Amino acid sequence: MPRADLFVVCKNPECGAEVSPYITECPYCGARLRKRAPKLDRGRPRTPRGVRVSAPKLGRLRRDEIPGIRHDAGPYVTGALVLATCVIWIATRGGYLDASKLVVFGRPHGDWWRVLTTQFTYSFSTGSSVTGLGIYQFVTLLAVGVYGWLLERRHGGLAVAGLFLLGGAGGAAIATLVDPQAVAIGANGAALALLCAWAVPDLLARRRGLDYDGDLLGTGAIALVLLAMPVARPEANAIAGGFGVLAGYLVGLGLVRFAGSARTG
Repeated sequence: MPRADLFVVCKNPECGAEVSPYITECPYCGARLRKRAPKLDRGRPRTPRGVRVSAPKLGRLRRDEIPGIRHDAGPYVTGALVLATCVIWIATRGGYLDASKLVVFGRPHGDWWRVLTTQFTYSFSTGSSVTGLGIYQFVTLLAVGVYGWLLERRHGGLAVAGLFLLGGAGGAAIATLVDPQAVAIGANGAALALLCAWAVPDLLARRRGLDYDGDLLGTGAIALVLLAMPVARPEANAIAGGFGVLAGYLVGLGLVRFAGSARTG
């Protein structure tokens, strides 16, 4: 590519000044130097008009690519929990499963497996009809889906599965031990456990006066709705919800310390 001249000489014999090659008239005498100014060369190839150039994108983070940072993975465990709840809801509403045999009505005695199945059930049988818990189910699954997904990206699927079982099934079991006539339906304890465990790092950062990325205001609003749900739907056991908050907070503290030791180790 030829290099542009630094200056040109005015064509007027009475002037002869050295001027810029990018002007059309001499600033000293007004003589015409060229019909139009030359185009500037920006030093990069021109993109044809109508062709869109895609912005550069980062690839997925591979396993062990950055020490202390988890690789990108889909929220498979969280998706499986939500999907299982939807399948059981369809089966109970369609009459393929008896909801009364899946939920906790009083102390289970020999049927302690019900503290697990009740986490996926949001309906119960009343005589020949099946009563659904629409609003309760929507709010709970929303919390499980959002905070389970966020927690799974941060700590992996095993942490989500363990917290769901601890806060949900553990909360239902504690509720029946405290109150032999307790009713525990749905996964309000599991949802609160996932929510609180995810919020722990941001709560610690806020207490220390540090910056954090999470939305604690929105998280607090969802937590208040879940905690107040037993007022509108007694099937959402308050004891199970309180146990979920405690379990989520304690497990969240442990996950924060474990992640910190993994980064420094």
